[in-house]
Amino acid sequence: MDFLPQEIDEFVVRLTEKEPEILAELNHETWEKVLIPRMLSGHFQGRVLSMLSHMIQPKSILEIGTYTGYSAICFAEGLQKNGVIHTIDINEELESFVNKYIEKSNLKDTIINHIGNAIEIIPTIDEQFDIVFIDADKSNYANYYDLVFDKVKSGGYIIADNVLWSGKVVNDKSKLDTDTLALVNYCEKINTDKRVQNVLFPIRDGLMIARKK
Repeated sequence: MDFLPQEIDEFVVRLTEKEPEILAELNHETWEKVLIPRMLSGHFQGRVLSMLSHMIQPKSILEIGTYTGYSAICFAEGLQKNGVIHTIDINEELESFVNKYIEKSNLKDTIINHIGNAIEIIPTIDEQFDIVFIDADKSNYANYYDLVFDKVKSGGYIIADNVLWSGKVVNDKSKLDTDTLALVNYCEKINTDKRVQNVLFPIRDGLMIARKK
């Protein structure tokens, strides 16, 4: 499913800041060599993440779901000096691909690439985060949220990607598949959590942004 009509998508991208050359290269190689390239944040959403990072000016970021490293590099653009990003992915086959682009972006001292199960790795990271970006297995979104909540600073943000799931979230709830139901339940969980202020943005495949009060 297309996220927007093609003409609208082309108009939006044309009138959005160009992606940096290194990200354009990463984007191209992902589509050329990696399975399910649609998982990539891409030009438009990447510029959104970069702008959010510049607005928040984070010192520390946790990303759950690295894929090929595109979104981590976008977030790095707005980090404070000496800021750090911890990014976690279970797919060890992409580790060398991600590390190559971290090196090419001169971010090897900024982006810490963890390989393994995020549920196990998150408790071992002794940080308080300004931003947590959730973009991994959908069935665990609520678990990730609960696991990171106390690690998010007051005034910090938890951002979850793919919460519209190609529009499937508005289908009859009794007929939803496991991942879609997990995303609906996640959004409802955030919307009823009095500890946060939240907005669901229909950007690309949906970003649920929650600010910790």
